[in-house]
Amino acid sequence: MKTSIGLAPRVAGALLALAALSAPAQQPPAASPANCAAARGIISAPASFRSVEPDAAGRVTFRLCAPDAVEVYVASTDLPGIIPFGRNEPPGLKMAKAADGVWSATTAAAVAADNYRYNFLVDGAPVPDPEAATFSRERTGTRSTFEVTGEAGRFQTYDPKVAHGVVAVFEYWSASLGVKRRAHIYTPPGYMHDGKRYPVLYLVHGAGDSDDSWTSTGHAQYILDNLLAAGKARPMIIVMPFGHTPDRPGQNILDDDAFGQDLLKDLIPAVDATFRTIAKPQSRAMAGLSMGGAHTIRNGLTHPEVFRYVGIFSMGLGLGGNQSEVAGYEKQNAAALARSAKELKLVYYAIGRDDFLYGTAAPTRAMLDRQGIRHVYNESGGGHTWINWRRYLGDFLPRLF
Repeated sequence: MKTSIGLAPRVAGALLALAALSAPAQQPPAASPANCAAARGIISAPASFRSVEPDAAGRVTFRLCAPDAVEVYVASTDLPGIIPFGRNEPPGLKMAKAADGVWSATTAAAVAADNYRYNFLVDGAPVPDPEAATFSRERTGTRSTFEVTGEAGRFQTYDPKVAHGVVAVFEYWSASLGVKRRAHIYTPPGYMHDGKRYPVLYLVHGAGDSDDSWTSTGHAQYILDNLLAAGKARPMIIVMPFGHTPDRPGQNILDDDAFGQDLLKDLIPAVDATFRTIAKPQSRAMAGLSMGGAHTIRNGLTHPEVFRYVGIFSMGLGLGGNQSEVAGYEKQNAAALARSAKELKLVYYAIGRDDFLYGTAAPTRAMLDRQGIRHVYNESGGGHTWINWRRYLGDFLPRLF
């Protein structure tokens, strides 16, 4: 009996504790997140907003969650009206901050169908869009990309109805430079199983870009896919090398002999040894934009024993009215240019009237005329932008091989 009486209080206490555990816990009311960053939690989840959103009128709204930022802009060298190439102002499209820390801004006008690069300038620091799905690697750093689809941009848009080639990253050892190098290489639809050999275009980017740029930004692969599907171009391999070489004192990126050494002695032999190329000059082309155009003037136009087709986009000799550069180029390459006049099958020259390098077009074309080198000239509107360079490529590719 003593035992029974002694346990009763303990049993009662245990039952009370069990009842307390099984009762619904009283939770404090959920507090609204202080800002957009708190709403995401520790593990990042998709944002509740679209960071790039076109409206029915074609204007584009940009959004960024940055609750602690003081000043934010959208920066883009491609979007008209935001930041012109080569100018320091305005720094971009100014964004406004909402109470939850989301910054937003909308373009003043409709954005044409095309592919665009952009970043956010957050208190002066360039930041890729953390909500973006596509990016473009530059010489240093990365920018986000987005595409506005429409008829005007259809030539460079992925089309699920057509056959597509493959873009691969190709690494090789450059004995000329003593470093590992990289190129992006496009092989056309059917290459993986048809056993055929193909002509090759060496396509070079500009000074701010990398070997990734002609595909991530320039959409070279889609441009050629669409041309092939329409029967407007011949199947080819496109090799997109890294146009910069290791920094060294006194280096001139527009007259970089080290790039030419790597291209001619290392990259081309490596590509011919690895891919099913037609390793003959009549089946090779070289083209480039801006700095890549300078590389082409110096290494494509002067090597008809290697290339028979040349494309120069938005670049020329005589930068800043320096006519001695033109004369020096002609004197240094006199024999090669004389041979080029006889053997080159195509020299294609394209530039926009608003391009800050437009002044180099006349002296460069005059030089070609003096050397007896016939050329196709495409003078477009617009400036030093990918909007032009994609269209130049689309006009150039059907002329090859």
